Amino acid sequence: MHDEQDAEEDVSKKFWSPSTMIARMGKEINDASSVYYWAQKNEIPVFCPALTDGSIGDMIYFHSYKRAGFILDIARDIRLVNDCAVHSYATGMIILGGGLVKHHTCNANLMRNGADFSVFINTGQEFDGSDSGAAADEAVSWGKIKISAKPVKLCAEATLVFPLIVAQTFAKDFDEEKWKIEVEGTILWNALEA
Repeated sequence: MHDEQDAEEDVSKKFWSPSTMIARMGKEINDASSVYYWAQKNEIPVFCPALTDGSIGDMIYFHSYKRAGFILDIARDIRLVNDCAVHSYATGMIILGGGLVKHHTCNANLMRNGADFSVFINTGQEFDGSDSGAAADEAVSWGKIKISAKPVKLCAEATLVFPLIVAQTFAKDFDEEKWKIEVEGTILWNALEA
């Protein structure tokens, strides 16, 4: 990636952003069972404002001593995610967990005078003063959710309840016998075998 950055002559494409770096990783993974593989294949940006928090950040840090000059442009992604919100006819947020992800997503909707729909699922409590624990009314007061919206906050462990919600909403009329993921002639998953 560093070599490609140095070789790129078009300044608008010269530097990586978290979303372009994730897309590149999805391409390199080249595994149809990966969400990132499908995101890059379909040109769907995946935003990660805290990409440097963890192992990837450690690798960038170590690399900077081996070879200085690699640039990860987070400002490009904040502009892209905010522009996605601003230019959308309507937006909705389903936020599992809280903290940085919740704040980043809600803030993008602030730029368009609020999301039209929102569902927050996390274990944060209001009394602790955290962003995770904030009620949806707080986001309405900031203009992150439209005043006409009917936001929902469910205080629960997201990985437990979200699959149940999906099963009873988006997937309740799902025909298991007909559904399968097929990529290049290979069946990856068949609901009957699961």
